[in-house]
Amino acid sequence: MNTLNSEAFVLFGQHILWSDMVGNLFGLAALALGWRRSIWTWPVQFLAGLILFGAFYGHLTGSAGKQAVVMIVALYGWWQWQRGKGQGEDGHIAVRFATWRERAAMVAAAAAGTVAVALLFEAYPTLSWDPWPDAYIFVGTVVAMYAQARGMVEFWFAWLLVDVVGVPLNFANGYAFSGFVYVIYGALVLWGMRDWWLRSRQTARPTLEGAPA
Repeated sequence: MNTLNSEAFVLFGQHILWSDMVGNLFGLAALALGWRRSIWTWPVQFLAGLILFGAFYGHLTGSAGKQAVVMIVALYGWWQWQRGKGQGEDGHIAVRFATWRERAAMVAAAAAGTVAVALLFEAYPTLSWDPWPDAYIFVGTVVAMYAQARGMVEFWFAWLLVDVVGVPLNFANGYAFSGFVYVIYGALVLWGMRDWWLRSRQTARPTLEGAPA
């Protein structure tokens, strides 16, 4: 793992680590596969989490813990998409907007989770470089992946909210490649959001009786 944590190159004065670069490239691929509703998004996300776990383990324990949770949620997402495979008209999962009850539950879970994790990070300073933003990204990532696993369009909104904090935080703490990738995430999220939004409207559109299939 020492090789993965070595410097790959320097870009605009920022030292790029192999683990940071490779892990985030896998994460970017996972997001693109999620846009296409390919079930392979989950194994790729799991691999990204595994590599980034190695990048953070030993010096940023809180971030390593976040990646361990990401891997667990990736396994959950794989299971959910295996169950829902074929529900969409094109053989993939069907996507939808969350109900107001589901939205309220996710917002409440995100708020409570962020406070709880931030307080944990503050109680154990070695777990995090910046307790509140790190807790926000940690919990926001889990909520986003949960919504993705359930086929909810809100998954993309959650990722946008994570990006808003993730980009400056990664640059400020020396993970430049993570910062650059989060910028690209933002563009992919907007495209993916549009695609899922349109597909959810097609799924929800009622079929008129007697209309051709």
